[in-house]
Amino acid sequence: YDIIRGRITFRCEELDDLIILRSDGTPTYNFTVVIDDMLMDITHVIRGDDHINNTPRQLLIYEALGKEPPKFAHVPLIHGEQGGRMSKRQGATSLLEYKEEGFLPEAMLNYLARLGWGFGDQEVFSKEELIEKFDLSDVSRSPSIFNMEKLLWLNSHYIKARNDEALAMALLPFLERKGYTIKEMGKVCSIARAFKGRARTLKEMAEMASFFFEKEVKFDGAAKERFLNSETRPILEEFLTAFSSIRELSEEALRALFEALARRFGKRLVDVVQPVRVALSGRDVTPGIFEVIQVLGRETTEQRVRKAIEEIG
Repeated sequence: YDIIRGRITFRCEELDDLIILRSDGTPTYNFTVVIDDMLMDITHVIRGDDHINNTPRQLLIYEALGKEPPKFAHVPLIHGEQGGRMSKRQGATSLLEYKEEGFLPEAMLNYLARLGWGFGDQEVFSKEELIEKFDLSDVSRSPSIFNMEKLLWLNSHYIKARNDEALAMALLPFLERKGYTIKEMGKVCSIARAFKGRARTLKEMAEMASFFFEKEVKFDGAAKERFLNSETRPILEEFLTAFSSIRELSEEALRALFEALARRFGKRLVDVVQPVRVALSGRDVTPGIFEVIQVLGRETTEQRVRKAIEEIG
């Protein structure tokens, strides 16, 4: 009896003569796995349904040895989005590969538990909820489709849910892998806080945050052409003058600076923010400009704006 599939029967003529020992004295898989499970007092064997055909042979070995067999549960295999079994051509197949790509363990646990199993319309489950609600008998008999977009959505949910310190510790290896020297964890915490609502993976977050660590700003061509030009140069120059006069880089002080800048030039707030944003990051899309300035600090902010003014010529 299979916990997921119910009663499964085989005709005796479908079973060949069972070889348990090869001519060189080494035991075969079906014999070895039974002995191994017996020695470890295994109570439940949960495996892919591609092992169903092995089960009657293994049950016969248990019977021959006079041992009570464990309970069996054969889980449907996971298929790729293009159909067929998961393969490297359709994406990563190892959990370690997903770790390297920046997926959090709680996201992988939640996603894998939901493959072929559900509890109403609920999508997000804590480990404690899974322990309480998960039941093998509720697992579907049909193969599940691995949906990368859904996994990314779940991962982004858990990135947002992590506190800044824990997220910073998880992000740190991805920043170090890019060759960045991390001197202050406080800076990494600030970056985690700034990007946790934007990044879907830790690897993506490290890429988004690269401009904080690079010595030279790498400008996006379109952003540079649109926001760093002769028309915006006076805005950058006036920003430098005003910026040097503020005592602290609080959100209130920075907001007042940009609002005054907008009034000075008779422009919308976004029209004075974007040239500074591109000067600091090389991009026209980043976290909030106040957060960017606070993470970069006063000295780096001033250096990058001066460099942008030089780029304009």
